[in-house]
Amino acid sequence: MFIETQKKVIAKSDKEVFDFLTNLENFEKLMPKTIDKFEVLNKDRFLFALKGMPEIVLERKKETPNSQLILGAASEKLPFTLTADIKTLSENSCEVALSFDGQFNAMMAMMIKNPITNFMGTLSENLENV
Repeated sequence: MFIETQKKVIAKSDKEVFDFLTNLENFEKLMPKTIDKFEVLNKDRFLFALKGMPEIVLERKKETPNSQLILGAASEKLPFTLTADIKTLSENSCEVALSFDGQFNAMMAMMIKNPITNFMGTLSENLENV
């Protein structure tokens, strides 16, 4: 299952956005209001839970300075990645697209598609406003 947000233009340089995203503590600022728990476990991992959902641990998988950050589920039970692609537009603006890519059976994909789509949209909207 692949979900991608609309690209958002952010009035900050690609470096500023990349630095913001690579500091995992900042993800708490991007989370929906329905967040129940957020905890940075170490410099490469954080845990979060939304109301009514299980806890999810995300870990840094790969990063390309100023252009991409890939986070992935720390658990093999729910294999997915969350990617932020950053494209430079000018010295003081960039475009960011978030994408979710997960391997789920058809039943699971049907159940989580709307909540994940909403979650991704919220992350994108909140990133635009930070």
